Order: sequence, then structure tokens, then C-alpha cells
Amino acid sequence: MAKDSAAHTLLVAFLLCVVCSVLVSAAAVTMKPRQVMNQEMDIRTNLLRVAGLIPAAGKVDHAAIEAAYKKITPVVIDLATGKRAEIDPAAYDPEAAAKDPATIYRIPAGKDLARIRTRSRYALVYLVREGGRVSQIVLRIHGKGLYSTLYGFLALAADTRTVKGLAFYSQGETPGLGGEVDNPRWKAKWPGKTVYDDNWQPNIRLVKGGVPPNSPGAGHEVDALSGASMTSRGVQNLLLYWLGEDGYGPFLKYFREHGGEI
Repeated sequence: MAKDSAAHTLLVAFLLCVVCSVLVSAAAVTMKPRQVMNQEMDIRTNLLRVAGLIPAAGKVDHAAIEAAYKKITPVVIDLATGKRAEIDPAAYDPEAAAKDPATIYRIPAGKDLARIRTRSRYALVYLVREGGRVSQIVLRIHGKGLYSTLYGFLALAADTRTVKGLAFYSQGETPGLGGEVDNPRWKAKWPGKTVYDDNWQPNIRLVKGGVPPNSPGAGHEVDALSGASMTSRGVQNLLLYWLGEDGYGPFLKYFREHGGEI
């Protein structure tokens, strides 16, 4: 075959594509375990940060993360009853369970404030134990913003109503606007806020233009993200959903009624 023929050129291009495809596929398969491990470590780091068990910013070494995580007890709960489910937390994948026909729950349209349509019937929650007692509960939350689904953690004190921290570990909102959900200054506005009223109804509001200093509802209000009304509304609505009766409401009620144990 002549080197300058069309057939030779096509053959070389074909062989090059095959070789490149094999190399890319091999790299993807080889790197997959490391990618999964890094993703899990990132989620664990965000969990510990929102609970205040490691510094809120900066690099934290692996040993410090592992030491802090010893205070965490993961538990799988049945969202309908609020009780512990007989499911091994180490083997439970919340995102896979949300797509599994055996565990999927289709959210009624009138209740779907988070705009997620479906969720698992079970949820993975994290109990922070200090001095032998539960001091915090960390809840996995997610819901639609403007352009993306936001995935994060909400940490509550043992009274189940006082916020200890809020953080999103995955989101695709507009940088500089909705993407400011990752801004440490905005996240610092959440600790100390209360998410339920006196009747244990979800009560949290993001206020456009900022919370007035003399607002009578300041304990339930947080400054909305500047220039990001839809993302702010999404954060507010996903919190109202997950704190309600269709979300973690039954679990948090069960936790209160049983003296902080499940």
C-alpha cells in the first residue's frame, strides 16, 4: 500500500483511534477506584467541616480526618417512620437507592418543594457523639437551585432545631451569584438559626436584601444570596422539604421523643 494513498491514511487514522481508545479506557478503569475514594473523602471532609469537627477552611491531612470521623455514627433510617432501618450504613448508597425500584419513593407533586421528584424511602444520617451522648445530627439534603441540583449537609444541635452548620459539597450554580452558596462568609450566617417554630413546623426564610437588624423573625431568617433569587429560593425550599413531614420530620420527632437516641 502506497504511503501517500488515501487507504494508507485511513488505516493509520483508524489504528491511532483504536490505540488511543484502548489507552483512555485502560486509564479510566485503572483510575476509577482512586476517583471513588477521592469523592468519598471529599464528602467526608465536608461532613466533618459542617459539624465543626475539623477547620472550616484549608487543607486537612488524612489522619486528622480519620480521627475526627471516629466521633461520627452513621445510621440508616426509614423516613416514613423515623426509626432505624435494618440496613448496614457502610453498604448503603443513598444516590443508588434513590433510583432503585425496590426503595424508590415518588414524591407527591404538592409536597415536592425541593423539586427532586423522587427519593429513597431510606436516608443516611450521621450522629455526632461527644461524651457518650449525641451532640449533633448531620442530615444529607439536596434539591434544585437555578441550574443544578445542590447536594449538601445540614448540621443540627441535639435539640433538632438549632443550626450548627450548612454546606453544599456539589452544585453547579452561577459562579459569583448562586455559586456563593460555597462562600464561607455566607455559610457563617447559618449557625445559631432555628429551623422550626414553636409548633415544630419548618420555619426558615432567605430574605432578599438582607435580614433587617430589628426583624422579629431574625432567628428564622438568613440573608439571601445577592443577585441569585432562584438559587436562594431553591435553598429555602429544599430545607423546608427535608425538615417537613415528607422528609426528616418523623425522624427528628422520634429522636426528640426518645431522649436523643434511635
